Amino acid sequence: MLAELFAAAADGCRDRSPLTQRLLNDAAADLTRGGVTTKIMAGSEREREGTVPGLRFAGAVHRLVLEGRAPGLSKHYPSVGGQPDLPRLWEDALPSLNEHADLLRQRVQATIVQTNEPARSAPLYGGLMVAAQEAAKAAGRHVPFCVRLLEVGASGGLNLRPHHVGYRLDDTVLGDPDSLLVLDPEWTGRPPADLSHRLRVVGRAGCDLKPVDVSTEDGRLHLSSFVWADQLTRWNRLRDALDLAATDPVKVEQSAGPEWLAKQLARAERDVLTVVWHSVVWQYVSPADRAMGRAVLADAAAKATPTTPLALLVFEPRRVDDDYRFELLLKLWPAGVSLNLGYGEGHGTPFTWNVTPWE
Repeated sequence: MLAELFAAAADGCRDRSPLTQRLLNDAAADLTRGGVTTKIMAGSEREREGTVPGLRFAGAVHRLVLEGRAPGLSKHYPSVGGQPDLPRLWEDALPSLNEHADLLRQRVQATIVQTNEPARSAPLYGGLMVAAQEAAKAAGRHVPFCVRLLEVGASGGLNLRPHHVGYRLDDTVLGDPDSLLVLDPEWTGRPPADLSHRLRVVGRAGCDLKPVDVSTEDGRLHLSSFVWADQLTRWNRLRDALDLAATDPVKVEQSAGPEWLAKQLARAERDVLTVVWHSVVWQYVSPADRAMGRAVLADAAAKATPTTPLALLVFEPRRVDDDYRFELLLKLWPAGVSLNLGYGEGHGTPFTWNVTPWE
């Protein structure tokens, strides 16, 4: 079963990260024959698909490389200047896997996948513009609402500063053109909003079961390890996002989502749109916490008014036919707006704006 989960994770890397795909396929074969990967993954044999043990294994191996503990592997990892030689990858990996098997097992068991992709700020930015303007329209206002952003499953909080990011679009840069992080949103179409308005964020907070402190070297290494090492665009984007975070710190509170959200939503701010946001975390949330979170949100939604509106904005995978597609979904209370704003890659770019009702 575990070998099958590794193979499925490898398939998910197809055409996107040949290095990670090859590592996971070789590890799956090694699990089948009872090799060193069996020792590393001991205790994880009965894990479910949503815990993505293969990606946790790949992240633990990448961190060894980033820490300089796996010199034989470093030559294959572009994140440290290497060039992959896929047929030799597993042979060169084995000495490091054997030497650090106990450390790898400890890290695999102690961690969850936390990519905290900063490019998700691009669809978030467009979605916030739509939400602020739709809420204003419903309230009969001519000026978009200011936004208070609450992120559940915020990891290191890299997507809690969308107003401080630049978004290169045609011949202009939206948001902050002087930002340390300037994204190419790779948008097809445009959000149904007036992009000439400025996004005004007046409050932000986040929670996570295992928050990452991006002000520390350990935190930066943790997030970096989950970026596929041969995706240098993502790698450089994360570097820029971490540099931006250093200039604009936002603390992520350690807490389960429902309890934290109930505390945050207990107070409403007049003339401010409160937006609850999460991206690619739903698969990691237990059924009990999902139900509790829905109940907390429903209670707050029932109390929302035109001057204290509430929004839910999520970017999560949804099954479409036999595959999954990442969709940006928006609900607004009390306006009654419920929109599917579009879809894109799980990392946030590219993204296609295609507005339909959210059923």
